[in-house]
Amino acid sequence: MPVSLDVSAIPARMGGVGRYVRGLLEGLAPRDDCRLTLFTSNGDASRWLDANPHVRIRDRAPRARPQRLLWEQLQLPRELRQTGAAAHHGPHYTMPRFSRIPRVVTIHDMTFITHPQWHESSKRLFFQQAIRLACREADVLICVSNTTAEKLRDYREPRGQVIVAPHGVDGAVFSPVSSGPPDQAVLTRLEIPHRYVLFLGTVEPRKNVPGLVRAFDQVAEKHRDVSLVIGGGSGWGEAELDAARQQSRHPSRIRRLGYVADADVPSLLRNASSVVYPSLAEGFGLPVLEALACGAPTITTHGTAMDEASGGAARLVRPGDIEELAGAIDETLETGVSDEQRQLGFDAVSRHTWAASADKHVQAYRLAASMR
Repeated sequence: MPVSLDVSAIPARMGGVGRYVRGLLEGLAPRDDCRLTLFTSNGDASRWLDANPHVRIRDRAPRARPQRLLWEQLQLPRELRQTGAAAHHGPHYTMPRFSRIPRVVTIHDMTFITHPQWHESSKRLFFQQAIRLACREADVLICVSNTTAEKLRDYREPRGQVIVAPHGVDGAVFSPVSSGPPDQAVLTRLEIPHRYVLFLGTVEPRKNVPGLVRAFDQVAEKHRDVSLVIGGGSGWGEAELDAARQQSRHPSRIRRLGYVADADVPSLLRNASSVVYPSLAEGFGLPVLEALACGAPTITTHGTAMDEASGGAARLVRPGDIEELAGAIDETLETGVSDEQRQLGFDAVSRHTWAASADKHVQAYRLAASMR
């Protein structure tokens, strides 16, 4: 079945959506039932061939965001007719509105609608409209977790069918033992302290990183050999994080790494005394599963998509509860992770593979193609 996939919105420094698309392409690579055409930005073909060498590339999209969005609506429909695609997949909320090709759209999370204050106003308005359009006109909607699918149905009435296709974890990369460069070489190059609490993710309000700083500050005096390492690019709300660090009693033990290369992430996870992902809400929360795959003691938030995915392997705290988060960090630093809890993590990870995610995506493509 010929399928087109628009990856032109994915920046070179991939965040969560970029890793989702790359994982999906890797999951689709061994299959012979789906012939993929990728639409990329101009000159951006090579990195996608690394993920799936069997795809056809059309590097047609402009790099600048306004021109790319216009291209998606005005030029892409004609390009899709030329490919003969049976279905088109927009993996990041958007789709060409006036195309007659059946359309599949991925909705990653609903916080643009449920908690608009967590997002910059320009992005909030854009993605609110994109979700409305997808619910009104897409043939199939893919949600990355049951949590997201439930929120979508609570706040919108999608015309198309909703399919839940959770993310996967690459077990060859995220594991308790390194299959690449020695971990110590990575930790030394990044100047990582011997014992550390780790957060990885884009810094933005819903991640609650300032709350993590305040929770760490409560336990730092007791655990004097432990530092807090914060890795991930800046989204927005960095000023609140800076303020929390300045107000901390232990600012010298709070390390801001900035963007972390994908190749360095497993080493950081494997060697952390505790991985903390205190996000107030996520569509899926892939960093939690990656931490569990590495056997790391992991803390995240109750009642979220991370809770759903972790299968009881992570320590859970109420979203936004600083005292409870501090207590969980203290307990994890004292006791680490039990063999039973670590095995629960491995079991949860085994249920989330990119091959399984690819199965669900192909199901969505076939369903959309059958509707026209």
